[in-house]
Amino acid sequence: MLSPSSLAFLKRLLDTPGPSGFEAAAARVWREEASTFAVNVTTDVAGNSMAEVNPGGSPTIMLDGHIDEIGLIVQYIDDEGYVYPSPIGGWDPQVLVGQRIRFLGRAGDVLGVIGKKPIHLMKPTDREQASKMTDIWVDIGASNRAEAEGRLNVGDPGVIDSKSIDFPNNRLVSRSIDDRIGAFVVLEALRRYAQNPGPARVVAAATTQEEIAWHGGGALICTNCIHPQMALVVDVTFATDHPNLEKKELGDHRIGGGPVFTRGAVISPVVFDMLRTTADRHGIKYSVHAAGRDTSTNADTIHIAHEGVATALVSIPNRYMHSPNELVSLDDVDKTATLLAEVCREVNGKTDFTAR
Repeated sequence: MLSPSSLAFLKRLLDTPGPSGFEAAAARVWREEASTFAVNVTTDVAGNSMAEVNPGGSPTIMLDGHIDEIGLIVQYIDDEGYVYPSPIGGWDPQVLVGQRIRFLGRAGDVLGVIGKKPIHLMKPTDREQASKMTDIWVDIGASNRAEAEGRLNVGDPGVIDSKSIDFPNNRLVSRSIDDRIGAFVVLEALRRYAQNPGPARVVAAATTQEEIAWHGGGALICTNCIHPQMALVVDVTFATDHPNLEKKELGDHRIGGGPVFTRGAVISPVVFDMLRTTADRHGIKYSVHAAGRDTSTNADTIHIAHEGVATALVSIPNRYMHSPNELVSLDDVDKTATLLAEVCREVNGKTDFTAR
């Protein structure tokens, strides 16, 4: 199980705002925790954070979890002081209606509420239509543009104003599970590896801009800096144990069912087999997700860096992705951290990552 101190760190990390392109506050929380045990803790021009254990070891393993979350950004302020946002990352606008927003203003946080025309005032045909971003605005309590601009500027980012909450059966709910939970897992895995390190140099990286960067974002920059021979990417995937999902299309991945290993596409068969064998040896349950093309994660970028990186993707089953209330099992989180640490211990100078 996660220790009380690790769990407290996780909640602090989840609750700290850090939308894509504005991850600095969450990254500072991550680095502060990493500094309690890692040998070297650094950052770079893209805002990536790196923590290293066994710096003289070989080969180098990169543990990647992106630290950014989806959010909103101020696009326009009208004469009445209403704020019109644009999305940071992929939103279903319907889940935004009626939410409270926390903008990161230049003089401090600015709270707002998302407004929309009340259902009573809609025409019958409009009531059946899905909400669009252009249908909503944010009310920050300002009476005019000057007052609003005294607190907010165009380009100020924001997130849903919510805190993580505990659920029964060792489950956790947060707006920023995707992928703050991955940034947590790679650091927790590094902590466990540090207690009994193997031959490998291991670098955990909390990378930036995954939700918005089809060009590779922070992960590409970070991989070029670390120059790993092997990478384990930790992200979330869709839990398929709730209503209205088709397992024939997505697979069977359950909350509490352990990590999900992606197979195919960009995944190294050598590292995939290492994950599966190590999980079997330690009695860790898992499921497998088949990927015929790309993975829509940092693995797609990392595996083609430099001369190629032997890369695997390990995912945490997540319900209600890209919503204000994502849900995961802390048992899955704990087992994934243990698995990654054990896999890192298996790697040594004789490990051959060449696909045969």
